[in-house]
Amino acid sequence: MSRQNLVWILVVPMLVFAGMVISFAAPVRDRDKDYKLIRTMVDVLAEIDQNYVRELSDKEREQLVEDMINLGLNRLDRYSQYMNAEEFKQFENQTEGNFSGIGVNIGVDPKTGLFTVISPLPGTPAAEAGLRPGDVILKVDNTPTDNLNMSDLVKLIQGEVGTTVKITLLHEGAKETTTYTIKRARIETFSVFGFSRIPENPTEFNWYADAEAKIAYVRISQFTDKTADELKKVLNQLEKEQSRALILDLRDNPGGLLNKCIEICDFFLPGGEIVSTKDRNQKGRSWSAKNDRSYWENPALPIAILVNRQSASASEIVAAALQDNHRATIIGERTWGKGSVQRVIRLTSDPPTALKLTTDTYWRPSGKNIHRHNNMDDNAEWGVKPNDGFEIVLKDDERVAYAKYRRNLDILSKDKPKDEKPFTDRALEKAITYLKSQLSK
Repeated sequence: MSRQNLVWILVVPMLVFAGMVISFAAPVRDRDKDYKLIRTMVDVLAEIDQNYVRELSDKEREQLVEDMINLGLNRLDRYSQYMNAEEFKQFENQTEGNFSGIGVNIGVDPKTGLFTVISPLPGTPAAEAGLRPGDVILKVDNTPTDNLNMSDLVKLIQGEVGTTVKITLLHEGAKETTTYTIKRARIETFSVFGFSRIPENPTEFNWYADAEAKIAYVRISQFTDKTADELKKVLNQLEKEQSRALILDLRDNPGGLLNKCIEICDFFLPGGEIVSTKDRNQKGRSWSAKNDRSYWENPALPIAILVNRQSASASEIVAAALQDNHRATIIGERTWGKGSVQRVIRLTSDPPTALKLTTDTYWRPSGKNIHRHNNMDDNAEWGVKPNDGFEIVLKDDERVAYAKYRRNLDILSKDKPKDEKPFTDRALEKAITYLKSQLSK
């Protein structure tokens, strides 16, 4: 069974994607071919009702139809999916940054086809338990993930607040598996973080990677409805403090809402195209930045953006827009390569269900492709590459050490676990060195 290569928030059955649009389904035109296809499905259901070895319950019949639809959609596209009423409700809650579960972004690795952790959300049960980017999910409770699709996996992991779920993982670079028992919780996400938490007040952040040079640091974990407002508040504070440069950390950011990443690009660009989309007829639209002469549009204030191979979707739009408009230097690893747009089409009203369907692709201001199709190798044009001379590829042990280091900085408690060895963030150090050289000019 094919799997969906996408980024999910595992606690709700929803996709984090760039380009969410809500619309209503148009009536199907009266065509003989359409009726023939519908007739085939009706005939199959009738035969199952009459002749299957046992009688199915109403719930099982509904699940059968959902599985038939989703398997067909999976064959068309890894990102398209039917959402039943419960899934659609949770999807809407997640885009508002408020949902229940363990709090982890997950996708299917395009090389291995295995379910892989993109990133645990900071401050959530998954992060506190020790899940890391790059972890391969092998079991949920006692169910192997080999033959599951993404929807099946989500249903196993989601559950009521206060209940527990066992996740068996293979950490990146490890030889033996690890099993975590994680309690599900109500997740209220914040997507904008500073360099480190202030020990005396763990809910507040230090916003500087180098206070003496006035090099600010902001990390965006995902793009939700709240992200642009959260970031604007921080940028206003940095403006009052006359910050001279900025590090924007998009590592392990799985993406989010297209309109929010466009709004965020506009904070930094005095003009120029941000992103464009194309549909099946090569028609679409483009978004450009407005020159409102805000503080961070000033090219005299250099910007470095940190990315890694888990940076996907909306985070790739931001990195590409600022790179192509020569507003920021990209540092780190090549990004994930997710450049398709899903339209959410409401199918019924009581209760509401929806179809999440791939309708467009998005393109960089330079006209280059972002989406990594199945047949593309590393030599093809996809994703966002670091600027020349700024590629920082982590080794397996370094990736594990970074995950622990990042987790320690994110934990709210003052009683943080200590790493055995201090971690050197080479990408961050490269960014600081680069920005200092720009400021010296």
